[in-house]
Amino acid sequence: MVAAALGRAGAKLSGDRSCLWRIAGNEKWRSLCSGPAAKPPPHPTEEAETVDVQPERSKILVLGGNGFVGSHVCREAVVRDIPVASLNRSGKPHIDEPWVNKVEWIRGNLIGPNTIGEHMKDVSAVISCVGGFGSNDTMRKINGDANVKAINAAADSGVKRFVYVSASDLGFASYILRGYFEGKKAAENAVMSRFPYGGVILRPGFIHGTRRVGSIQLPLGVIGTPLEMAFRNLKSMTRVPVLGNLVVPPVKVTSVAKASIRSAVDNAVPPGVLDVWGIMRLGDHY
Repeated sequence: MVAAALGRAGAKLSGDRSCLWRIAGNEKWRSLCSGPAAKPPPHPTEEAETVDVQPERSKILVLGGNGFVGSHVCREAVVRDIPVASLNRSGKPHIDEPWVNKVEWIRGNLIGPNTIGEHMKDVSAVISCVGGFGSNDTMRKINGDANVKAINAAADSGVKRFVYVSASDLGFASYILRGYFEGKKAAENAVMSRFPYGGVILRPGFIHGTRRVGSIQLPLGVIGTPLEMAFRNLKSMTRVPVLGNLVVPPVKVTSVAKASIRSAVDNAVPPGVLDVWGIMRLGDHY
């Protein structure tokens, strides 16, 4: 009687092909079901989710990279094997030096249509060396409006750090060049607003070094180097009204370039303002 009951149970089990799929759902149980191999129930097919892969951000974009300061910034990046591009009005400069061919030169105008954002998709940091002189309106436009447009484009494009080469207040001269310093101040405010955690502002005074003007090279270091040596230890005197602005030491263009690059790639450099002494300290130890 017991044997008959077991026989009937075995026959029922072998007749239900999906019995053990429901029990175990495992391939190793298939041998226990008699008859043709049982097939698992079909699984619903789901469409793969589209993933928007962002380009790796490892490049520095220098604005005004063919100018006096900007060219030294590009050269410093090349020396340190940092991928670098420059956006400026004339594109690649006519300089016969090896580092020039290692820079990606982009011809563009910050004052024109706002297409700068398309050049920032793979950029980790922007360094702006854009500046110029002229009438007060012209200086506000070049030093202020153009830089503010670049700052907003960088923030909207997801750039993490923005370094702006501004200028130290020169007292009475700041009044004469009112448009120049008003433009610089507007750009500084934009950096602090759009990059509160990754914005660095450099405020050098007179920048010296060998400056190329066409085919002529101006040795500004002849004047700047002695004054830098004489004034660099007079920081306390800069607090003196009127006189203080006149003893701000000149700074080497190579120091400005090194401080700019380090501020762009080193997260240990805190956001905020670097005065002349901060620029020299950061540049001399990089």
